[in-house]
Amino acid sequence: MDKSVNIAEFFVRTTKRTDFIEITRKVQEAVTKSKIKNGICHIFIPHTTAGIIINEHADPDVIADISETLEKIVPWKNNYSHMEGNSAAHIKSSIAGTSKSVFIENGNLMLGTWQGIFFAEFDGPRSRKVWIKIV
Repeated sequence: MDKSVNIAEFFVRTTKRTDFIEITRKVQEAVTKSKIKNGICHIFIPHTTAGIIINEHADPDVIADISETLEKIVPWKNNYSHMEGNSAAHIKSSIAGTSKSVFIENGNLMLGTWQGIFFAEFDGPRSRKVWIKIV
């Protein structure tokens, strides 16, 4: 394997239908373990009813507001066609997105002062994967 590329995987256990789990520390651990000092960390969620967001991690009310607003925009019950009954989760995953990239400088994730990385669950509770590729 090319020494400039590292891949990591970890699991997240969610406890509610809609759940936001901060994963900043786990992502930073993968960066540290990679020994790559300067580059890019790609974070990918390999699920169609979950996603990833970067937003404020200091005040939990921000995440609560995001969750509440997504529920207003995309209510769980609606006249959806998808027979499995979780169309809202698929739509929310599409809105949040399933990947983000963060710069690495001097071995650290380059996040803003108030930013954190969150796994976004929209069809839980479940056990989910997070894939990280560090280049």
